[in-house]
Amino acid sequence: MIKSSLENAINNQINTEFYSSYLYLSMSAYFEAKSFSGFAKWMVIQAQEEYTHAMKFYTYLIQKGGLVKLSQIDEPKQEWKSLIDVFEDTYEHEQKVTASINAIVDLALQEKDHATVSFLNWFVTEQVEEEATVQKIVDDLKLIGDNNNGLFMMDRELGQRATTASSVTV
Repeated sequence: MIKSSLENAINNQINTEFYSSYLYLSMSAYFEAKSFSGFAKWMVIQAQEEYTHAMKFYTYLIQKGGLVKLSQIDEPKQEWKSLIDVFEDTYEHEQKVTASINAIVDLALQEKDHATVSFLNWFVTEQVEEEATVQKIVDDLKLIGDNNNGLFMMDRELGQRATTASSVTV
C-alpha cells in the first residue's frame, strides 16, 4: 500500500502530465493555424508521450494500491507571439515538470518507498532528454531567426519525428 502523501503527489503528477498533453495539443493547433505542419506533428507526438506518462503514473498508483483521483485540467494557452515563443514556453513547462517529478522523488526517499524511487528513475532520465531536446530546438530557432528558408527546413525536419515505443505504450 502506498502512503497517502505519495498517493496525493502522484495524483497531482497525473494531472500535470494530462495538462502537458493538452498544452502540447494546443501548441500543435497553433502551428497548424500558422501552416507549420511539421512543428504541429512534432507537438502531437509530444502530446501523445505526455498522455503515456500520465497513464504510467495511473497504472503505477493502482498497482501500489492507491486510489487514482482525476481532477480538472486547466485550459492551456492558445496564442503565442512566435514559433520560438512556443518552444520557450515548452522548455519552461518541461522544467516545471522536472521540478515536480524531483519533488516526488524527494518525498519517496523521505518515506523510504524504494519501489516508487525506482519507478520514478525512468521519469528523471526522461526529463533530462525532454529538456535537452526542447533546448536544442530553441537554440536552432534562435540561429534561424526570421529566415523563411531555415524555418521551412526546420518544419520539414520536425515533421520527420516518429513515435517511439514510450510514446505509445503504457
